[in-house]
Amino acid sequence: MQCYTLYTARSDINSGRLAYLHKGPFGGFTIKIAISGKGGVGKTTLAGTLARLFAQDGYNVVAIDADPDMNLASALGAEENPKPITAYKDMVAARAGAEFGMFKLNPKVDDVVETCGCVGPDGVKFVVMGTVDTGGSGCMCPETAFLRALLRHVILREKDLVIMDMEAGIEHLGRGTTRGVDVMIVVVEPGLRSVETLERIKKLSEDLGVERIMAVISKAPGDPKIIKDKLAEMNVPILGTIPYDTNLIEADLSGKSPLDVGGPGVEAMKDIKERLVELFGDVAEEEARAV
Repeated sequence: MQCYTLYTARSDINSGRLAYLHKGPFGGFTIKIAISGKGGVGKTTLAGTLARLFAQDGYNVVAIDADPDMNLASALGAEENPKPITAYKDMVAARAGAEFGMFKLNPKVDDVVETCGCVGPDGVKFVVMGTVDTGGSGCMCPETAFLRALLRHVILREKDLVIMDMEAGIEHLGRGTTRGVDVMIVVVEPGLRSVETLERIKKLSEDLGVERIMAVISKAPGDPKIIKDKLAEMNVPILGTIPYDTNLIEADLSGKSPLDVGGPGVEAMKDIKERLVELFGDVAEEEARAV
């Protein structure tokens, strides 16, 4: 997995049906997708597969592994993780640290994706955030400030299509950053705990200003009517349903990308990707008519 240099977003690709909201200086457009959910529901599988599907269509894609488990590499089909951002201790200390134990809230991060990321399959640019050891204190520190600044830059300034694999919570994004998230996709499986996690993420997302929250049902054994009814009660639109598929288990056990294995689950994720294209294409048309 080789390191890469940044390249300019292709306006001829991004000015099509997926054109939406974040217009860059090159005339291109981009969307920012955050994917969250309870551990084990398949959110990383969805994030990695969507990243490659969009890249195969010609979009410049940045995939951000913001989950402490750091499993996005296998979902992308990458041979190994790039070095986590938090492992660049000297860089973080130099940019985010200050005298007398203080730290900077807005450290320089605009070159981090280029210098600390790698290129994965289909040209997906891939960055791993890493973990911060707070010793159980939950305190703010230079590492936390640096990661927040990086996410803020990627969401608000990055000109490519961004897909973030998040942990089951988005507190570390901050209010100003979450306003740049175009859609929060919460992956749920048939089960009460998964739905309870969705409820918490939904409330937190709304409190932080995320306007679009959608659900993907995973590991569905047939028609998950009970879960669909529950989501309807919560007023959460369903973006798609991924069936229970042993091919996805095989891909995980063999360390392969689901996209390289195939199966009904991957086909369902292709449908979800097309639904996103339709959704944001429709919004773009409405935005254009309103201008």
